[in-house]
Amino acid sequence: MRSFKKLLIVSVAMMAAFGCKKLDIAPTDRFSDLTFWQVDANVYNALYNNYSLIYSSGLYFDAEALSDNAYSPSGDLNLIASGNATAQTAKFAGDWSRYYSAIKSCNIFLANIDKNTTLSAAAKARLVAETRFIRAFEHFNLAKWYGDVPLVDKDITPEEAQTISRTPKADVIKFVVAELEAAAAALPSKDAIPASENGRITKGAALALEARVLLYQGDRMADVVSICEKLMNDQGTNGAYALATSYSALFSDPNVNKTSNESILAIQYVPTTRTWQNLWDFVPRTVGGRVSSMAPTQELVDDYIMLNGKGIKEAGSGYVETNPYVNRDPRLTATIVYDRYVWVNANNSTKTIYIKPGTDPVQPGLDEYNAGSQAASATAYYWRKYYDPSALANFVSGNNLHLIRYAEILLDYAEAKQSLGQMDATVWAKTIGALRARAGFTDPGALNYPGSADMTNIIRRERRVELAMEGTRADDIRRWKTAEVVMNGYIHGAKFSSDQSTDNGYIRTQLRKFNASRDYLLAIPANDLGLNTNLSQNPGYTK
Repeated sequence: MRSFKKLLIVSVAMMAAFGCKKLDIAPTDRFSDLTFWQVDANVYNALYNNYSLIYSSGLYFDAEALSDNAYSPSGDLNLIASGNATAQTAKFAGDWSRYYSAIKSCNIFLANIDKNTTLSAAAKARLVAETRFIRAFEHFNLAKWYGDVPLVDKDITPEEAQTISRTPKADVIKFVVAELEAAAAALPSKDAIPASENGRITKGAALALEARVLLYQGDRMADVVSICEKLMNDQGTNGAYALATSYSALFSDPNVNKTSNESILAIQYVPTTRTWQNLWDFVPRTVGGRVSSMAPTQELVDDYIMLNGKGIKEAGSGYVETNPYVNRDPRLTATIVYDRYVWVNANNSTKTIYIKPGTDPVQPGLDEYNAGSQAASATAYYWRKYYDPSALANFVSGNNLHLIRYAEILLDYAEAKQSLGQMDATVWAKTIGALRARAGFTDPGALNYPGSADMTNIIRRERRVELAMEGTRADDIRRWKTAEVVMNGYIHGAKFSSDQSTDNGYIRTQLRKFNASRDYLLAIPANDLGLNTNLSQNPGYTK
């Protein structure tokens, strides 16, 4: 973890500890399960190991390609998005295994921490709360994607793991909420911990995740409002959170990225020690990209409103299809690279990105759309968000990836208020209005409460563009039950198709199929079904 021990990974030590047989006399030449937990440093190393298992950059970004925000030519992502996945699809098994590996590590920690007799009771209570949070987060992700899943609230043997049954999703969610409430009660606020512990889970993170969990269920919106208000209003107790001044800096500027009061929970990275480099395959090749493995869609681009607050298809918007990227929501430029985009490098030099076929003065135009290219973007768009000007070669970055931001709390609050019929000008000003003002809107048409407009869709569109490339869109279209609409039919790229008579010239990138009776849940991995006959498959999948 950045700023607290640099996230020590202790798999070797853990293997040494748990690979030993229980003996009446502990070995003196290595750690055993009798001695490992008696050393305070080992306890903290085990905690940091749990932190390292919370989430990954792959899970974070891949989720975008499982939504209408992005297209990926990569095998499993392509299969799932096109409706062709099966129970043998490797990603289903890989994600399932990752979540349960994290739960296993947390359960080992919780089963053994009391063997330590030198840490204070208060210190151990905090470590337990952090670990229960992580375990709850993993269970939530499992239930979100797979529905009914085995609830594992204690360390179990391999033999027990092969006989455990699926727990109803409602019971898993009940467990998750109870764990988060218990964690929140025991955790300090972010303002009560020293800067050296920046990145550790806090009371605010537990409340924020609980708000997300309940929002996703859809039937406890009053509770969502109450929890959000604890973070919006009662900041003396739960932490002082606020929107960062600059939207783009929150993702790109290392100082803002690491220390902003907007970040509530993030995957922690440290330059040269723990890094990610997914952007290497997301950005244009002329600025150092390798291939385009995940590209934004035209559908996402179209949801960025005009500076006057109107959607591009609304009367009076001022949208010009032949000059489509002017006078748009500033978050478009902060997030997506489009034709003639001016890319600003780390040294403030600039590079114009030519994507329209045949326009790059330097040929061959590496970033130009080419239907047969295996390297250029298949949608004629690239990503800019999360570009790290301080990155090492090949976009190796130590910047954090935000899992929950204060912006999401404002969006949760707006959605819950709208669901309860309580959206008004005051709520708007605190939420959507505040987000747009931070983004750079100044026109009253964008900032003022729109009254009788379709508020549900306005809030959903705002959520999409504010959180684009942060892995939440796939969750949203599934919980809103709109995936069966937006994930059926072609997804598109820019208006560069050679066939201008089809789809008005917008690139047909991929034909997607979403079976509403099957695809709202992922398949239980076939291998796990083979190992455990007490597991059952989700509807629509075969073993």
